[in-house]
Amino acid sequence: MLDKIDLTKKIKKKQYKALLPDLRNRLFQLQYATQEADIPVMLVFEGWDLAGKGDYIQRLTTRLDPRGFKLYPIRPVRTFEKKRPWLWRFWNRIPAQGEWGIFDRSWYGRVLVERMENVVPKAEWSRAYRDIVDFERTLADDGYLIVKFFLHISSQEQRERIKELSEDPLTAWRVKPEDTKRNKQYNQWVYAYEEMFEHTDTEWGTWTIVEATDAQYARIKIFRTLISALEERLGEVNMMPDKL
Repeated sequence: MLDKIDLTKKIKKKQYKALLPDLRNRLFQLQYATQEADIPVMLVFEGWDLAGKGDYIQRLTTRLDPRGFKLYPIRPVRTFEKKRPWLWRFWNRIPAQGEWGIFDRSWYGRVLVERMENVVPKAEWSRAYRDIVDFERTLADDGYLIVKFFLHISSQEQRERIKELSEDPLTAWRVKPEDTKRNKQYNQWVYAYEEMFEHTDTEWGTWTIVEATDAQYARIKIFRTLISALEERLGEVNMMPDKL
């Protein structure tokens, strides 16, 4: 799948500037619409290291009402969390009715980082695919809208970003030792990502692969995808018959 994605897609700066204001305004309106309709929304951002997850989330939320969403940057599991079921910490972060939960990395770490770094044995990460599908299906059945983004860049692009960021003292902190290691293992990570898509791309939790070489193109695609998903869900709610 990933080898067939066109990573050369771009958008002209003039076109980007013309599109962005309307998209931001529409997303702001939809945030309030989901609050009024009591629709809980979960946004998942996964992807390659240095693909820009944090930057895209920042751009997405700049004009949103901060009272209506919570951002969760997911870190490695802590000691006390290891003593509980592995999805426990994510159940504790699901948004309330009418709120948005935004995840900078997520429960997919079990079948990605924890798998690739041998943090958990194969039996555990293999079983996690079923756990994830059940987790998302349960939420979807309870009215949650789940929108999942995967930010995709090439091995060469990732390598160039590592070099560029490392050479600037103001951005060098963004590069971690494991980034270079993982870049060398790019093809192995591709296999893990492909397996993740195969097992967890469902009708209630569809993956959207975002071509993230050009940041402007990626931002517009993220906005449009999210807006479309929100409008579709709100349309479904509006078509429901009134309760007796």
